[in-house]
Amino acid sequence: MAGLEGMEQPRGDGRATASRWSPTVEDEHALKALESYGNPAEAEVLLPSRPESAATARRLVQVVVLRHWNLTAGTTEDAVLLVSELVGNAVRHTGARVFGLRLRHRRGWIRVEVRDPSRGLPCLMPVQELDVSGRGLFLVDQLADRWGVDLLPRGKTTWFEMRVTDR
Repeated sequence: MAGLEGMEQPRGDGRATASRWSPTVEDEHALKALESYGNPAEAEVLLPSRPESAATARRLVQVVVLRHWNLTAGTTEDAVLLVSELVGNAVRHTGARVFGLRLRHRRGWIRVEVRDPSRGLPCLMPVQELDVSGRGLFLVDQLADRWGVDLLPRGKTTWFEMRVTDR
């Protein structure tokens, strides 16, 4: 899975604590990412193809889904997890210098798109309980209502959609 840099490490007593994403803790970083890169709900945002860009993509998704679209924390949490997986695949497997992030919202649905210049298709692989990698598309397949890949003349867009309850 991409972007484990935010996971909590074991405390001094040697026991690991459960790390759970919080919609309020990241607000400051999310707003800074929005200022720096732009709003992916208004136009595609280009991010450098580096592992640390997964954190930026998560922050952008967080601020748009939770604050701009006023959707639930649960929806936001799932979208943040899944964008991290798509970004991880784009960074790890395409050899690109940059990738594009785009968010769309229509009544009852959100769509998250990650565009890269590779025409290589992602592959949903069966996962085993002890697998330490290769679970990204499995998670997308399990949590998203729909997902797919659109081939482009120069690359592809990998996307997922989730049903949402608009407030």
